[in-house]
Amino acid sequence: VQLQASGGGLVQPGGSLRLSCAASERTFSSYHMGWFRQAPGKEREFVTVINRSDGRTSYADSVKGRFTISRDNAKNTVYLQMNSLKPEDTAVYFCAAYRGSWSPYVFSYQVFYNLWGQGTQVTVSS
Repeated sequence: VQLQASGGGLVQPGGSLRLSCAASERTFSSYHMGWFRQAPGKEREFVTVINRSDGRTSYADSVKGRFTISRDNAKNTVYLQMNSLKPEDTAVYFCAAYRGSWSPYVFSYQVFYNLWGQGTQVTVSS
């Protein structure tokens, strides 16, 4: 399975963007899907994840209430709706996939994800 992220860009503080991540195969529905981000000079960090079948989600505290992850298994696509964007949200955003167990001890850590998209740049600036 290949992942293709898109939708990044330049937005003013307080604005919104929606990222998309399209998977190349129908086995998409067997993967939990996550988003990570990496700001300049910082390590890649967990943003959010969505369960492969029941829609359960989890978010980093820094984005709770502002970001929403969703997926459409019929379209092999996962989305990240980002509202009330802040300059500190500026980063390259990566979508990723894994098939392991659903647990915060797993989905929060990039090491457990075996598929990654190429990243899309999000810049929040006035």
